[in-house]
Amino acid sequence: MTDDQPKLTIPNHQQRVLFCDFDGTITVEETFVAMLKHFAPQLSSELMPEMYARRLSLRSGVRQLLESIPSECYGEIIEFSRPKLWRSGLVELLDFLDAKGVHFVIVSGGLRIMVETVLGDLVHRASAIYAVDVDTTGPRFQVNSEFEGDSELVSKVRVMEQYPAEEQVAIGDSITDFNMALHASWVFARDRLAQYLDEQQKPYTKWDNFFDVLEKLSQQWD
Repeated sequence: MTDDQPKLTIPNHQQRVLFCDFDGTITVEETFVAMLKHFAPQLSSELMPEMYARRLSLRSGVRQLLESIPSECYGEIIEFSRPKLWRSGLVELLDFLDAKGVHFVIVSGGLRIMVETVLGDLVHRASAIYAVDVDTTGPRFQVNSEFEGDSELVSKVRVMEQYPAEEQVAIGDSITDFNMALHASWVFARDRLAQYLDEQQKPYTKWDNFFDVLEKLSQQWD
């Protein structure tokens, strides 16, 4: 969490919380993956297929990739992130959630600075942001994650446990959202995540943009 964004105190009777991935979910393209491929191309080509095949844990693979990047690249990564686009319907979904009193929690397995850079003025519309921080005081990135898990740098399930609710909704698109999706009561899935959930026979709602999510939530909640 950033210093100016304290943790929320969520009462046990909270009715609904929405947990949303960032990379490839809020963003139109996989921004974090693209960054890793750009700044650590050789290692990415070796490790990413292993992570997608679930032969290498996200915790190990992403840590190796990030910690191979020189600290002097931090500013370049911020500039790399600036032009990335949000998926359509995000603002409208946030307006809907505000009206319903539903917390919008961003849970990213990528870098916090990338999330904050892409969101810009929208960053304060999120109830909280959980992501990976890096220490750049040494020659290469050193990873710091408050919610590191056994297999993930950011354990999205551990984050979910901070927000007990009658209904926990998850939105995601890839392997980093798999465990979160398995524990959610309602999942919006696309791309690789939908394939993984098909394999596990876990029900989900298909979506392409946030207007799709908004339509389904409004039908159910209204």
